[in-house]
Amino acid sequence: MRLRLSHHLVPGACALAVAVVLTGCASTTPPSPSVGQPPVPARGTASSPSASTPVSPGRAALAGAEDRNPAFAAWLSQFRQQAVAAGIQESTLRAALDGARYLPGVVERDRSQPEFTRSVWDYLDTAVSPQRVTRGQAKRQEAAAAADAAAARYGVPAEVLVAVWGMESNFGSNYGDIATIDALATLGFDGRRADWARQQLIAALRIVQNGDIDAAHMIGSWAGAMGQTQFLPTNFLAYAVDADGDGRRDIWGSMADVMASTGNFLMREGWQRGQTWGAEVRLPAGFDLARADPSVRQSSAQWAAEGVSAATGGPLPELSDAYVLLPAGARGPAFLVGPNFRALLRYNNATSYALGVGLLAQRIAGGAGVIAEWPRDLQPLGRSDMLALQQALAARGFDPGTPDGLLGPATRGAIRAWQRSSGQPADGYPTRQMLQQLRGQ
Repeated sequence: MRLRLSHHLVPGACALAVAVVLTGCASTTPPSPSVGQPPVPARGTASSPSASTPVSPGRAALAGAEDRNPAFAAWLSQFRQQAVAAGIQESTLRAALDGARYLPGVVERDRSQPEFTRSVWDYLDTAVSPQRVTRGQAKRQEAAAAADAAAARYGVPAEVLVAVWGMESNFGSNYGDIATIDALATLGFDGRRADWARQQLIAALRIVQNGDIDAAHMIGSWAGAMGQTQFLPTNFLAYAVDADGDGRRDIWGSMADVMASTGNFLMREGWQRGQTWGAEVRLPAGFDLARADPSVRQSSAQWAAEGVSAATGGPLPELSDAYVLLPAGARGPAFLVGPNFRALLRYNNATSYALGVGLLAQRIAGGAGVIAEWPRDLQPLGRSDMLALQQALAARGFDPGTPDGLLGPATRGAIRAWQRSSGQPADGYPTRQMLQQLRGQ
């Protein structure tokens, strides 16, 4: 999992496209807007490093000519004092930090700000492709014992656990090859997120000290998310589970631990046993689109009384505290999502990601895909265009908050206010046509 922008996470997800997470993504699934032992051979369906082979790619993949940066060495020396004060033993520091390397590529990735975002439908085309669904169904069977045991214990359906596994590491085939210690030390030295990185690095050292894994085999994404379902070190300490009883929490090689740890995280972050994540719905004629907002929550029975119906027919699923989601605006599909959708957002704070997990799980279980058509003729706004849209809204007296090129609640509210003032459906969805209208083109 990724920094929930931290579950690493902060509340509020991008409703249009995959958000850029602070922890990076190891999966071959396109990144959305992340969770995070001993060196043991792979077990179950996992794909993990061999216990007997040092993970050299992890300490070289993003290294370069500056990997022995003298300033970095000085920073490590100072950091050791902080680590000792935090209770990390000298033997752990020697084993984990004596070979630590500065990785320029980590800094480059951390500082990059992608200009273009992907539309939610483009993201889902890959995340819930027919090939991924077929593979997910096969992996569901392969991991049945571990997934079913975790589902029974934590109340999270096995298909959801398998879907998270698929989204985070392509079912264990790609969870990163970067040494976590090196990546976090680099980020701590670089300074942009120094306090956060030092906290994660202390947690990573604690994991090594606890004997869950050694530093050479602690690998993951460029930004510190580890293992088959991508836990950050602090979340590993809080949520990882030794389900196979071998005395180690192994989210790299033990499928029992992978599934149990993922289930434990979701349960403790609000997953409601017996409820689904949500469902595609149809909105009644005249529905006030301003009510399609995370701040407007009520039971599915109350939504049904307003005329909201299941897209597949039949009654709405029983959901408490649910809201209507329009990830592509008024022209796209509508969903009714409840507490379990918000639990998925706490795993990765991006609407596209949470939808991807929910829909992939639904398809793995034999359910239907999205029924309504996506507005594929619309083009997502890049960051510079979003910034221009915010500035244009502000110039017309609609407050989008501080212009930053990102769609947040304030910008969505400003868009809705402008849409109402111009007689348009107030769905809060930014489009290129809207930008042209605001520019007077």
